[in-house]
Amino acid sequence: MHEMAIAQNLLEIVLDESARHGMRRVDRIVVQVGALAAVVPEALTFCFQVVSQDTPAASARLDIETVPVVVRCPLCGELFEVEDRFDACPDCGPVMSGMHMVSGREMTVLSIEGEGDNEGVEDHDGNQGAGGSEHPGDQRPTGGRKS
Repeated sequence: MHEMAIAQNLLEIVLDESARHGMRRVDRIVVQVGALAAVVPEALTFCFQVVSQDTPAASARLDIETVPVVVRCPLCGELFEVEDRFDACPDCGPVMSGMHMVSGREMTVLSIEGEGDNEGVEDHDGNQGAGGSEHPGDQRPTGGRKS
């Protein structure tokens, strides 16, 4: 179950970022996971709950968004979603080889929301809040291979 290793890596990123932004509690984490990353969302959520116990992210909600597999046709340059490796380009039809994968394997922390230690923590729009904040993730991959 590689979700445990991914959850540990994710927790490390979340704790680093939350400390950097003065958050004392993490409430929500949004992660994008490519459809080919071989991650079972329920397993990742469970593993994250296990590894985050006794940390500022212990009660955080993990929202996982699935990123579809998108390829570029080597003949016409068209970008299109595929569900099967035999899917054909909508413009050129079947292409024997050379499809370039644009998305589908990535794992990215999009945002971390939580509550800060001080009253003047800025939210993602730059507005002064009353301790709550949302910070976009630093786009570090959470594990797996990058295409």
